[in-house]
Amino acid sequence: MKDHAQFTEDLALYAMGALDDQSCPELQEHLGTCGECRRELEALRSDMAMLALSATGPQPPQRSRQRLMAAVAAGAASTTTTPTREEQSVQATPPPVRAWPRWLFWAPLAACLVLAVHTVILWHQHETLRSAYAELEKDHARAQEIIAMLKDPNAQHMTLVATRAQPPQPQVKTIYVRDKGHVLLVASNLAEPPANKTYELWLLPASGDPMPAGTFKTDWRGHGMMLHHMKSAGIVAKGFAVTIEPEPGSDTPTMPIVMEPGN
Repeated sequence: MKDHAQFTEDLALYAMGALDDQSCPELQEHLGTCGECRRELEALRSDMAMLALSATGPQPPQRSRQRLMAAVAAGAASTTTTPTREEQSVQATPPPVRAWPRWLFWAPLAACLVLAVHTVILWHQHETLRSAYAELEKDHARAQEIIAMLKDPNAQHMTLVATRAQPPQPQVKTIYVRDKGHVLLVASNLAEPPANKTYELWLLPASGDPMPAGTFKTDWRGHGMMLHHMKSAGIVAKGFAVTIEPEPGSDTPTMPIVMEPGN
C-alpha cells in the first residue's frame, strides 16, 4: 500500500495519462478519500491546459509551467528506482488503447447535415429557374399570338373613342379574330381608373346582350394592353364598348359607357 507522499508523486503522471494500469486504480481510490490530492490534480490539469494553449495561443503564466515541470520531475524521480518483478511485469504489458476523440463520432453527422443543406439550396435554385423559364415561355407564346393577330387578314379591327372627346383624345383599338375567339386591346391616352375599379371591355354581338371580353388598366401615361380569349369562338361582333367596373369585373355592364365604336 502506498502512502500519501507516493500518491502525490504519481499525480503529475496521472494528469498526463502516463500512469501504468496497476497504479491507476490505487490512485483513483485514494483520490476518492483525499481532498488535498484532488485539488492538486485539478491544479495540474489546469497547468497542462495552459501549456497546451502556449503553442498557438497566449503564453501561459510562468508559474504554471514551473509548477507542472516540477511535478513531472518529481514523478520521474520516483520512477528511477529499481522496479520489482511485479512492476516489470506491469511495464511489459502494452499500454491501453486510447479512445477516439468524441468529435470524430459527430463528424459524419455534421457532414450529412452540410450535404443536406446544400441539396436544399440547389433544389430551391432549380425550382426558381424552372419557374422563370416557364414565365418566359408564356411571354413568348403571348408575343407570338399578338404578332399573328396583327398579321391575320381576317382579323376585325375597330377603334373606340371617348363619348366626350378631349385633347389628347383617348383611344381604344381592338383586334378580334372571330374564328379563334381572341380579342387584342390597345389603349392610349386613357386615364387610370379610380381606386378599386377597372376598365372592362364588352363584345356587342349581332344579337343578344353584351358579353364580357376582359378587364384591363392603364399606366400613368394612359397606355394599356390586354389579350383575352372568349369562352366561345365564332361569335359575330357588331362592335365593342368599355365601361368602368368594380374589381375584378362584372357580368353585366355598369352604365355609363365610357368608350364606344367611333363613326
